Amino acid sequence: MFFINNFLARKYMPKLILFIEDEPTLQKTLGRALEQEGYEVQSALDGQSGLALVKRIKPNLILLDLILPKMDGFAVLKELKKDADTKEIPVIVLTNLESPQDIERALSEGATNYLVKANYELNDVVKKIKELV
Repeated sequence: MFFINNFLARKYMPKLILFIEDEPTLQKTLGRALEQEGYEVQSALDGQSGLALVKRIKPNLILLDLILPKMDGFAVLKELKKDADTKEIPVIVLTNLESPQDIERALSEGATNYLVKANYELNDVVKKIKELV
């Protein structure tokens, strides 16, 4: 009975997205757009608290900025991917860094996808998320 209830709960509960981003306006705007699509969204304003929150809430997907206070996104990625409990969580990097070196580094550290903020509309980000969860 527990297995069936657990399976049904995971299937029908809203997918949980953690948005680690230090710009509150972007957090709110994208968070609202995702909630309108049926996702549950939690946020963190820095890498350190974001990493702690990941371990506590086990999101279905992480949106991660790279330029963050306390712990940058590269360090967060590295920590996520070396932990057995978090290494399988898809991570979409959403950042203003667009150099080939930054893109290569993030992908080699375990990012699932890399989006440059200036090149994408909110709808594009939502579409990428839908492809992954």
